Amino acid sequence: MKHKKYLAIFDLDGTLFDTSDVNYFSYRKALSFYGINLDRDYFVNNCAGRHYKEFLPVIAGGETDIENIHSLKKEAYIDYINKTRVNTHLFAIINLIREIYNIALVTTASRKNSLEILKFFGYEDLFDLIITQEDVENMKPSPEGFILAMKYFDTDGGHTIIFEDSAPGIEAANLTGASVFIINKF
Repeated sequence: MKHKKYLAIFDLDGTLFDTSDVNYFSYRKALSFYGINLDRDYFVNNCAGRHYKEFLPVIAGGETDIENIHSLKKEAYIDYINKTRVNTHLFAIINLIREIYNIALVTTASRKNSLEILKFFGYEDLFDLIITQEDVENMKPSPEGFILAMKYFDTDGGHTIIFEDSAPGIEAANLTGASVFIINKF
């Protein structure tokens, strides 16, 4: 681990990458195995930026195995990864601040899909730490993932900047005492 005073934390979905299409098509394929048709507008307006355990029960109903749907989605993800848009501005910022800041990724996405997208675009080596849904008990709006990153680098909110796009992520970031940069659609 590098010894740097500052930490920059980036969210994945909607911040570093516009993954709305890759996630939509992956979930649509996974749900089709259960005879469920996923409407794109519904997904974008009600699911994007949220953890699957929050929205899948609503879409699939209480009797459907949401863990299996999520597994099928993770497997389908690579098939649609080319539908992702990259926030080139944020990656330029990462490259500019790497000598001063530790760089962390904190996401509610799965480790599998997070690493797939980073590798696909050649960004897997840019991050000093990657925290995914498997690394935390409480998803955003809990600040747990951000706090884990701060503890890992032995820093605090006064030395941290967080880049986020979703309401739960922004709420979690604000709870850390860090500076928060809100990313709008790009």
